[in-house]
Amino acid sequence: MKIIRFQDPSGEIQFGEPLNAQSAYLIEGNIFETYRVTDRVVSMEKLLAPVVPPTILCIGLNYRQHAEETGAKIPEHPVLFIKAANALNNPDDPIVIPNIAPGQVDYECELAVVIGKTAKNVPRSEALDYVLGYTCANDVSARRWQKEGGAKQWCRGKSFDTFCPLGPCVVTPDDIPNPNNLKITTTLNGETMQDSTTSDMIFDVPTLISFLSEGTTLLPGTVILTGTPQGVGFARTPPIFLKGGDQVTIDIEGIGALSNPVQEEV
Repeated sequence: MKIIRFQDPSGEIQFGEPLNAQSAYLIEGNIFETYRVTDRVVSMEKLLAPVVPPTILCIGLNYRQHAEETGAKIPEHPVLFIKAANALNNPDDPIVIPNIAPGQVDYECELAVVIGKTAKNVPRSEALDYVLGYTCANDVSARRWQKEGGAKQWCRGKSFDTFCPLGPCVVTPDDIPNPNNLKITTTLNGETMQDSTTSDMIFDVPTLISFLSEGTTLLPGTVILTGTPQGVGFARTPPIFLKGGDQVTIDIEGIGALSNPVQEEV
């Protein structure tokens, strides 16, 4: 099942099961507790990020070929960083390159996991029971601020406004029984830049959920970005960075396409 979050013509924010590009069956209730899909069809004025996460947890260097292209060692434990809530961005809304980060903003396609119920100290064998569903994410990154300007802390370069597009929908686990067997790509202006599968993850989705829940409460709606495959812009020769006028699209098998234009800050 696909769940979308959208603004209706009256300005109300609703959840629904998409019927087509302009309308959805209205969902009543709380998607993190009890809900039902009604037969009421509601028009969509604007598609929004499918959830507003209380926390965005991100894993770095989690694809073997990506670690190889950057010259990094394979990590022994998941590499964790956090994106700020202000980075959340909707499908089709622009990724804005800030004036303090010209010529260094990169794309990263990622499978995002949405936690569906409170999780703490979850065994790996039970981890997928805590998943509401999966969506596409673009872990947009200002590389100089990630590596240098942030004093080797990644959060600054990852947390500028608009730097976390999510969408277009959440797909529930009944339609994605194995999140580590999905094709994942990035296209930039129609050209394929990243082309891989989630089977290349070093730490799979159940392992990440279990690891992140150790001693830590994962609240409903928490989003986990699970890492990016090879093909990022900064690792290319010559490097390729986002610029105003670009169109970047993340596509994950079974979920759909998340597309955003790029513009410069004014």
